[in-house]
Amino acid sequence: GRKYAEPVQVYRGPFQRDRDRIIHTAAYRRLSHKTQVFTNELGDYHRNRLTHTLEVCSIARTIARALRLNEDLVEAMALMHDIGHPPFGHSGEDVLDVCLADDGGFSHNRHALRIVEVLEQRYPDFPGLNLSMETLEGQQFRAAKKDALVSPSLEAQVVDAADSIAYDSHDADDALELGLLDLSQLKEVSIWNTAVKKVSEGRDLSPVLLRRAVAHELIDVQVQDLLENTVVKIERSQLQSAEQVKSQQPIVGHSDQMMHEKDDLESFLMQNVYRHPSVIRVRDSAQAALRSLFKLLKTKPHLLPDNYARRSEEIGLQRTIGDYIAGMTDRFAWREHARLLEN
Repeated sequence: GRKYAEPVQVYRGPFQRDRDRIIHTAAYRRLSHKTQVFTNELGDYHRNRLTHTLEVCSIARTIARALRLNEDLVEAMALMHDIGHPPFGHSGEDVLDVCLADDGGFSHNRHALRIVEVLEQRYPDFPGLNLSMETLEGQQFRAAKKDALVSPSLEAQVVDAADSIAYDSHDADDALELGLLDLSQLKEVSIWNTAVKKVSEGRDLSPVLLRRAVAHELIDVQVQDLLENTVVKIERSQLQSAEQVKSQQPIVGHSDQMMHEKDDLESFLMQNVYRHPSVIRVRDSAQAALRSLFKLLKTKPHLLPDNYARRSEEIGLQRTIGDYIAGMTDRFAWREHARLLEN
């Protein structure tokens, strides 16, 4: 069901409606100009928050079809999963979390719920998007994560797994394209080496084709492992209903061996990509800009747009500033910083 009752549509199922509502939001469109890992000033090839979302959606739908789960629900959850990200990705999230420490902090997963339940004003009969409880449940799990008392639906578990598969595979690809890594550095990563051997067997591939073939292979091997391991768990659990899933430990997941290899790759990416001097330099300047912007708006709230100024009277100034900044794209944040602080 939905918080606000609506007539059933004969040509669209409830989760198709959720998907369409998410796609038509301003917050979803803005993802095309929000950082995934690397900002636009480093180049044009790499993923942004929107292309990452589409790749997660593609992987998640493939897994859902193989497991005979609800593909429409999985798609809606996947398209929504990163909609709450502020400018500059996790760097921007860290700044807002500190700035809003006295007001509950900031989490992009919680903010996604805030967007679809409160902030997007697109319908005259209710606030937000009035999404189905099932779609909201997936994001509520992401927001609670370690504090969750029950497991989410299998569809929500699939989206979470697809997110991990996507960024493990694509962040290395982007870093290689940008020249932050070279292929020789990845020889110490087991899952990468295994993929290299498989795709290059009997062939002499150029570095570019090798890199792209490996990225595809990394996705394939992770999806296959996930499906094999999950099918065994589903059969062993003898699941009879969606409600029964909630009482189980998470079922959708990789084998222990694959998790070890993924952890190895993620540790490598943390040390050599996410903490690369070029990434850190851009991150630091972006964080400084957001901190300055938040401070200025807090001391001079009259600089807020009129609709945000009115909202601040209802929910408080700090959270309003957080909402305003979180909704910015990277380029708009830089532009506002220049306009308000540098002039």
